[in-house]
Amino acid sequence: MNYTIECIAADANELGEGPIWDVEDGLLYWVDGTGRRVGKPSIWRLDPRTGDKRSWSLEHDVGALVLRQGGGAILALDDGFYTFDFDTGALELITLIDAGQPRTRLNDGKCDRRGRFLAGGMDDQEELGICGLWQLDTDFSVRKIDEGIICSNGPCWSPDDKTFYFADTFRQTMWAYDYDLATGALANRRVFASTAEDPGFFDGSTVDAEGCVWNALVIGGDLIRYAPDGSVERRIGMPVKNITSLTFGGPKLDEIYVTSMARVRHPAVHDHFAKQVRPQFGAGSLFRIRGLGITGMPEPRFGG
Repeated sequence: MNYTIECIAADANELGEGPIWDVEDGLLYWVDGTGRRVGKPSIWRLDPRTGDKRSWSLEHDVGALVLRQGGGAILALDDGFYTFDFDTGALELITLIDAGQPRTRLNDGKCDRRGRFLAGGMDDQEELGICGLWQLDTDFSVRKIDEGIICSNGPCWSPDDKTFYFADTFRQTMWAYDYDLATGALANRRVFASTAEDPGFFDGSTVDAEGCVWNALVIGGDLIRYAPDGSVERRIGMPVKNITSLTFGGPKLDEIYVTSMARVRHPAVHDHFAKQVRPQFGAGSLFRIRGLGITGMPEPRFGG
């Protein structure tokens, strides 16, 4: 199969993450999770038809962004959930998360098809299982639905909404759970896949229309497509090693957009990241893959 990989935004994101395709307006959003630490914007938007880009700067680390049905976005920031207005740049706090724990911050998140926002925490030093998985409902109520997490990544759902996938990067494990869409409850957690024998670690994920799970292997540099039984269906090597997340986009949802990070300094106590003096060429860029003949699922908006 012939496919192409191209760099479409070379902005050297410190920690590019969380791409979301807006099916209504044909725009791509993503975040630079720790960009503000080095004076870079935190939120990015691209119109692939024109190449026009816009960015917004925040005084917070940002873990994830989801679009909101009534306009604007909901953000999972370092200290909690916020609303965000793209027109004014205004942030409004919904609720703080782990206010008494300075080492944790919210990380990756997505919405289920009832419009709830699920986002998990991470230990900023990537060492201790002190974080939770949180569910923000459409009425802005919040509950913890899992715990003992080091670094949350890759939340996504099967096309029939009955299975929820979620990875703890530094436990090298992706789990599958039974998911009750009516209530948002999780049950029957089991191992779906592992990176114990892989050079990379689980980062962001998405699910395609055939029910296969895609994951960006940070450090390893491969996109992996897992069949619904957890077996590896294919690998796609990317131009940079530190890829971070992906989403399907384009008018037919048959293109894959992949984020990456240029960060070379890590607060982590582990030594999984190779010591770097400067980023790999192209690190922190946004990439697009065309020609795979595979389509994705629209990402739901927050329902509140």
